[in-house]
Amino acid sequence: MKKAALLAAGESTRMLPLSAYRPKHLLPVAGKPMIFHILEALRNAGITEVLIIHGYHAEDLQQAVDVEEWGTLTVHYALQKERKGTAHAAGHAKEFAGDDDILLMNGDILVGPDAFSGLIRRHRSSNAEVTLSVYPIENPSAYGIVAVKDGMAVELIEKPSSDQLVSNLVNAGIYAVGRGLFDAIEETGLSKRGEYEITDSLRMLIEQGKVASYTISSWWTDIGKPWDLLDANKMLLEGEEKRISGTVEEGAVVKGNVVIEAGAIVRSGAYIEGPVFIGHNATIGPNCYLRPYSCLLEGVKVGNACEVKNSIIMERSSIGHLSYVGDSIIGQDVNFGAGTITANLRHDNKAVNVTVKGQRVSSGHRKLGAIIGDNVKTGIGTLLSTGVILHQGAKTGPGVIVTKNIGPNKLVLAKQSQEEIDYSV
Repeated sequence: MKKAALLAAGESTRMLPLSAYRPKHLLPVAGKPMIFHILEALRNAGITEVLIIHGYHAEDLQQAVDVEEWGTLTVHYALQKERKGTAHAAGHAKEFAGDDDILLMNGDILVGPDAFSGLIRRHRSSNAEVTLSVYPIENPSAYGIVAVKDGMAVELIEKPSSDQLVSNLVNAGIYAVGRGLFDAIEETGLSKRGEYEITDSLRMLIEQGKVASYTISSWWTDIGKPWDLLDANKMLLEGEEKRISGTVEEGAVVKGNVVIEAGAIVRSGAYIEGPVFIGHNATIGPNCYLRPYSCLLEGVKVGNACEVKNSIIMERSSIGHLSYVGDSIIGQDVNFGAGTITANLRHDNKAVNVTVKGQRVSSGHRKLGAIIGDNVKTGIGTLLSTGVILHQGAKTGPGVIVTKNIGPNKLVLAKQSQEEIDYSV
């Protein structure tokens, strides 16, 4: 199997504000856009041709991919002008596939080593029209679950109710497919949501006994919401090896697997515990603390007496002195005024809630800080509560305590009563 198709056309509204100016497939984890990790893994599995089916910010996605050198991998594109669902998107790969079996996957899935190779091997041995990858998780209720019997998928249930949890195996969104899937797509009707769903196409084939299953043996993560980036970042950074191409001044401490790219400077007094990624031309310190799973992209600045832990900070953002960033995702060109603090833990130790598309949802994370869009600026002494979202262009004045989301291009100021009195020493 030498071909793969990625579904990467969606608007990713649940990833806002991080996806306001880019497709989520270009959001960074472990130092590079998530789609770069996918393309590299496909190439390592022996894939030589990839079709990216794109739509939202299509030109930006294509330009970013085409700038890179992919060696033995050739990348093609198909534009999904009208986004009518996953089956409609997958149908764009029919001509690309021709008479060949191909890998077909959602473009927001990241997996560990050997997942693609293992799926290809399983599909070759199955003689099935489709081999569907599955992954066991503790609470599968938010996903589509798959019931498996004797290596074949026998049932696929989307967003199951409590009495439908017949399996802990979720549909991992990665398939090895033959022409039979594209025939099923052509017979697929509109769902209740008014879209053509690939899960409906798969059910047709499951009922015909033509869908095998493959259980992913390494890690798997579906990046659907902002905090999923932190999970993927952790998994990928754990596989990094120490690599220092930048400058580490005398008096700085670098422990563990830390990547410091060319042009980056780690100033004296900085203490860094890997795994950590520091991008090109970043400036760290002096006298700051970078804790594990921190990912700082190109041109990021972390000032004096700052602490960063388990966070992603995107290009050219600046963390002013005396600030704390924990379990947070920060967009491009953000400026944290001195003393900006992100809270990341509730007093009751319960999972942090976040407002997504107007609804309060549990992140499932006991520790989660802030989600910050591009071009946000905070005034000195700003305090950010757990799980708050500052949308693109938002600003805070000095001393603001942010307890709820701030909309795009909004300025929040603190009201303060003051009294002037005469006094003598």
